[in-house]
Amino acid sequence: MKRIAIFLIALGASAAAPTTEIKVDQVGYLPHDRKLAMVASGTLAKDFSVHRAGNDSVVLRGKLAEPGNDPDSGDLIQIADLSKLEKPGKYYLEVPGVGRSWDFAIDPDVYTRAFYLAMRSYYGQRCGTAVDLGPEFPGYKHAACHLEGAYHASSGKTGAHISAKGWHDAGDYGRYMVNSGISTGTLLWSWELFGGRLKQVGLNIPESGNGTPDILNEIRWNLEWMLSMQDDDGGVWHKQTSERFCDFIPPEKDTLISLVIGTGKDPYKSSCATGDFAAVMAIAARAYRPFDAAYADKCLRAARQAFAWLEKHPNVWFRNPPGISTGDYGDNDCADEHLWAAAELWRTTGDHAFERYFLEHFGAYRKTIGPDGPPSWGDVAPLALWTYALGHGKNAEAVAGITQDSVSAAQQIVERSARNLYRVSLRSADYIWGSNGVAANYGMQLLVANALRPDARFVETAIDNLHYLLGRNTFSLSWVTQVGENPFRHPHHRPSAGLPEPWPGLLSGGPNRGRQDAAMRKLPNGPPAKMYLDEQASYSSNEIAINWNAPLVFVLAGALAK
Repeated sequence: MKRIAIFLIALGASAAAPTTEIKVDQVGYLPHDRKLAMVASGTLAKDFSVHRAGNDSVVLRGKLAEPGNDPDSGDLIQIADLSKLEKPGKYYLEVPGVGRSWDFAIDPDVYTRAFYLAMRSYYGQRCGTAVDLGPEFPGYKHAACHLEGAYHASSGKTGAHISAKGWHDAGDYGRYMVNSGISTGTLLWSWELFGGRLKQVGLNIPESGNGTPDILNEIRWNLEWMLSMQDDDGGVWHKQTSERFCDFIPPEKDTLISLVIGTGKDPYKSSCATGDFAAVMAIAARAYRPFDAAYADKCLRAARQAFAWLEKHPNVWFRNPPGISTGDYGDNDCADEHLWAAAELWRTTGDHAFERYFLEHFGAYRKTIGPDGPPSWGDVAPLALWTYALGHGKNAEAVAGITQDSVSAAQQIVERSARNLYRVSLRSADYIWGSNGVAANYGMQLLVANALRPDARFVETAIDNLHYLLGRNTFSLSWVTQVGENPFRHPHHRPSAGLPEPWPGLLSGGPNRGRQDAAMRKLPNGPPAKMYLDEQASYSSNEIAINWNAPLVFVLAGALAK
């Protein structure tokens, strides 16, 4: 018996199940970065130790910080600083009386796998084709889907319309121009800012090896659908979906017709959709020119035509027409999309007319760059301002003002994040539908500010938001499917229904104080960061969406490029 007891003691923490009371980035940390872990337990401890995962040897000992209260989660938190540990390897944290953490790595390439999965998730969201993740993920496949398309009466046209390509928007199978706009634009910006590193990252998709970087290969799949939604007059229809959401079935089993849906009255296309389209196609014209000049020209022509339509129809808003109950993405102000289109077209072409429009209108949007809320599909004005500054606009005063606004906002975000015991940039008010996307977008905002005026604190805080998403949060949960030892497992995502694990690389919407679905309403009201359910039924906290994954890709790309 004594020998058995001694053996069990020797197994130590490695034999114990990890506790969710210790929160680490389950992917890991870069060797020379700050490395913090959070302990939230009823047992207040004084010490911690870090062990090598392979043999349980102690590689670091330290003292926990004094406990502090985090009002957004209700947690009493002690911080463990592991920053002295820089040697690459796989480790876990142990706290006496509390337990051990999930494993994490320290490595210069620690985020490569997470980037691969997050960006490759778009391949899994492809519409109009068979998808197969291959031997790496056996069984993760579906046949070609949503091949039957037609014009809805609200589009101003009748008959068949192509239904090809594009990405399923979220947990449903619709394709929406407005959300595609910010998603595709963010991914193209990832290429523009960090392409030197990303061009070497293969995604193992059908187009791999064709001479174009795989991130651009994948983005092109959605651009092709966007191009199919432009009318001959240059305007762009708002979305292509069925009349209603289908049941929780695989994509190829959804036989509802994919309808091109418009505003229901002349001119039938919407200004916000057309502005987003023009901006994205202008970026695409820059990004693809070194690899396919003819395609770049096609994108630029489409962007110019869209902008010309937008000049004639600046305020055509969209609301679901009668009989349509899929996502609305309605917006009562399309002037920010107009500004973004002008800025991106100027940056691509240098044409004075686009710059003149931007300079005549940007002043009204200076305040959209602030510490309280990053860009979103309904507010793309910061993207317009940033692209003018990143593109070294000719008006030095405008560039200087935008840069100063961006730096000032970033400094305030850094200071707020440093006061947060989870070191996340989210305010209490930011725990909304898609709060994890907000956290990722704060990371993007900080990295853009760093591109305008380099500051190591901006990058550090951006990666702190990444740590939050990858496990350093109140639930000790990685909010990216199949990433980390304790990822969320039950997204509101139709292709994942019934599988032992969900499709990989997808970011959960995250905590949502609004609790808009029936499953969430069963939760007692509590701190906003605790308002989350890992349940398929909880669409308001656990759906996935392309516009949340896009800033995750952006921040991961920034981490790869460090």
